Amino acid sequence: MPTQRWKVGAITITRVVELEVPSSARWLLPDASRENLLEIEWLRPHFCNADGRVIMSVHSFIVDTGGMRLLVDTCIGNDKRRGIPGWNMRQSPFVQQLAEVGHPVESIDRVVCTHLHVDHVGWNTRLVDGKWRPTFPNARYLFGREEYAHWRETRDDQAREVMQDSVQPVVDAGLVDLVESDHLIAEGIRLESTPGHTPGHVSVRIESQGEHAVITGDLLHHPAQCAHPEWRSSADDDPALAQRTRRSFLAGCADASPPTLVLGTHFATPTAGRIVRDGDAYRLVV
Repeated sequence: MPTQRWKVGAITITRVVELEVPSSARWLLPDASRENLLEIEWLRPHFCNADGRVIMSVHSFIVDTGGMRLLVDTCIGNDKRRGIPGWNMRQSPFVQQLAEVGHPVESIDRVVCTHLHVDHVGWNTRLVDGKWRPTFPNARYLFGREEYAHWRETRDDQAREVMQDSVQPVVDAGLVDLVESDHLIAEGIRLESTPGHTPGHVSVRIESQGEHAVITGDLLHHPAQCAHPEWRSSADDDPALAQRTRRSFLAGCADASPPTLVLGTHFATPTAGRIVRDGDAYRLVV
């Protein structure tokens, strides 16, 4: 898959894809039936195919200021037992792909997880000699304080396994900084609280030389939610709060001047665009 890069002022953002496939949307977005999706004409061909199947992506973004390299979300990972068949015990060349785009694991200075769900923390660690070791040995891992506290106390067996193989090992290695939801990572790069999908969910705001961008995390799972902000995700912790967050975000982006480049954490190629008003709702212009 061709490498995608964007310039936001002096900052370069690069996408590295672990997985991009067509899928039925109903397991994640219960309201996104084939018929409902096909009514949103602008989704095709990038985000929905002619059969009404959504196209979803799992990827990371590398934000390079020239002096600091930040990796946002670390996907699914290899060698990990997962309940979703396509995610279970994966063997993907993700680490090699990072090197091929000029960002080997040793070069990453910061890692941000927008939240601690399974498909956003997987490459925090990798299996080395039978033990989970930090993938990015020179990085500080930034976890939201509220988010970490929530999942540290979880009693869900699958979530506990994710914590044990992908989160706790980097905590034990002394590489984690627990941060607030408005944390300033570097000049022009900060976290923004976008709760609902999880209690401490954050997005990443980027500003440079008068240009603006935002990496969404899972406040939006698919561009169809621009047309239907009321469509909840089955993975939302607080669906009502997630909907309020989504509506506020979409309105803010549509009214922003200068425009904001929106980089969807699960948006398929071409991944990024601008939110514009479309009647009572919105659409993504790529």
